[in-house]
Amino acid sequence: MKASLTQPAVIGGLVGGVLSALPLIAGGNLCCCLWIVSGGAVAAYVLQQNQSLPIAPGDGALVGLLAGVIGAFVYLVLSIPINLLMTPMERVLFERLSETMSNMPPEFREYARSSMSAGVRLVLGFVLMLVLGAIFSTIGGWLGALIFRKKVPPGAIDLPAPGQ
Repeated sequence: MKASLTQPAVIGGLVGGVLSALPLIAGGNLCCCLWIVSGGAVAAYVLQQNQSLPIAPGDGALVGLLAGVIGAFVYLVLSIPINLLMTPMERVLFERLSETMSNMPPEFREYARSSMSAGVRLVLGFVLMLVLGAIFSTIGGWLGALIFRKKVPPGAIDLPAPGQ
């Protein structure tokens, strides 16, 4: 393959990572990892636009895999400031929730009050994005290669003459 995979993988990774890191919008990943699959499909689309001939589904899957890995790192970088902003609000919410629920275990109350829960959530989220991104973004790249495949230009395939 002559075209570079870097630009399509970065663009697809940015799409998947940014949409997966935003607090309310990230809920789209609950629907069959929508944003992760979309990142792989966008990467395959950009790869196809950079070439005159149709790309193979394997090329789309490869660029989707790279986009999924890049998307996990984009998710990690964006999740750090988002968690720093959201953790105080979540702590207040958990404290009010624990006050209203008297039968809540004391371990859960302590976990909700600790600041370590945000760090654990960040690490687990990154590992989950890395694994799911590699799997579902590869699927998205493969599907994107099939969906956005260019038609073969006329005369590009030598057909045998009739009677041969």
